[in-house]
Amino acid sequence: MRSYLNNFEWLRSGLFWRTFFLLAILVMGSMATWFASFRMVERAPRTQQIAAQVVSIVTITRAALTHSAPDKRRELLFDLASNDGIRVYLLEDTDDIEEQDATPAFEELRVAIQRKLGKATRFAKNMNDVDGFWISFDIDEDRYWLRLDQERIEQTTGIQVLGWAAVTLFLTLIGAAIISKLINDPLARISNAARMLAKGKIPQPLPEKGPKEIKETNNSFNRMVEDLERIESDRAIILAGISHDLRTPLARMQLEVEMASLSEDSRQGMQSDLGQMDDIIGQFLDYAKPLATVTFDTINLSELLGRVVEESSRLHDVQIRSAITADIHISGNAVELKRVFHNLIENARRYGKTPGTDIVKIDLQCTYKNKEKKQGLYINLRDYGVGVENEDISRLMRPFTRADTSRSQANGSGLGLAIVEKIIKRHGGRLRISNHAKGGFVALIALPSS
Repeated sequence: MRSYLNNFEWLRSGLFWRTFFLLAILVMGSMATWFASFRMVERAPRTQQIAAQVVSIVTITRAALTHSAPDKRRELLFDLASNDGIRVYLLEDTDDIEEQDATPAFEELRVAIQRKLGKATRFAKNMNDVDGFWISFDIDEDRYWLRLDQERIEQTTGIQVLGWAAVTLFLTLIGAAIISKLINDPLARISNAARMLAKGKIPQPLPEKGPKEIKETNNSFNRMVEDLERIESDRAIILAGISHDLRTPLARMQLEVEMASLSEDSRQGMQSDLGQMDDIIGQFLDYAKPLATVTFDTINLSELLGRVVEESSRLHDVQIRSAITADIHISGNAVELKRVFHNLIENARRYGKTPGTDIVKIDLQCTYKNKEKKQGLYINLRDYGVGVENEDISRLMRPFTRADTSRSQANGSGLGLAIVEKIIKRHGGRLRISNHAKGGFVALIALPSS
């Protein structure tokens, strides 16, 4: 079912609908202009043609009645009514007449007919409750009404035009949808491939076919992906070498410090320095870890946070107050998420201790953004330290960056928050840091729920 729905993923593309509506509006505007122009150009010849037909019918009818024998006129009128739909009535002063609507088309028709039959010619659309196209004419001293079916003089109706426009518009919108899809598909493929690349996954090569521009763009993107794969492979080899070449001497130095004749203070100081160097190397390796090496599983985030709180609470200088919604499951990597929370707690230990004490107090909350539908997750971690300068907040998540005032008393590589942000992004989430209104530093993590 999901693969079937993915075939229609392009229907949810904003670019597709923007292109579609732009084409649709342009086409509808062009159609409206064309129809208006057509009606204006077509009306005059059509009016002249109808006027000529009406004048011809009136002239022939009048001539036939004038030259027919009086005893044959009734039979002639019957034939005209039966065969041609032409009825002739004597014009009376008492006739109940409804004038024709003064539309632009009728006004042109009236002028054209009166030019031939005389300005005394009268018109009506209903005479004595009988609908039709009524036109008057004279035979000697007598005046008559000649009735024609309304269809004879009607031009193209609005319903017909609307029908043609609807069919044309339907076909045009189908064409616009096809054109939009053809334009959108290559961009959507590149967008999806770039999104996968940002998550550390290697996308399938883009098809190197189609128009020259699309072909060259896809070819360049595929070469870029290959280069990134090669860089990742080289980086993995380099990281393995760094880990071996640096940590092996550190281990020897640690052993030598243990065996050397040193005072206890000197020994502890050197061991602390070596441990700090080892931690910094570990942070470098964590930050540079290839994204493709991470696998995701369904994990119980509530239990994971509970273990983090339990482990951190064992530290003598950490007090954690937690409020964690039970039984929250997400798709992620348990080791990496655990590193995120340990990094944030360690960051609070180093920089967020309550003023005047050696204790860091931390509030940890985890809840759904929409509790009823269990959608979206918010994880909020706050300490009660002095916070950071507001101008430093925007740069704290950059690699190798630390605040330079209140938080500079502790050592570190400046990679803690950068690693946290990288892992959160890898899980499809967002990290936002800020100062709390009542003091302290706040890290807010938004994650998608499974």
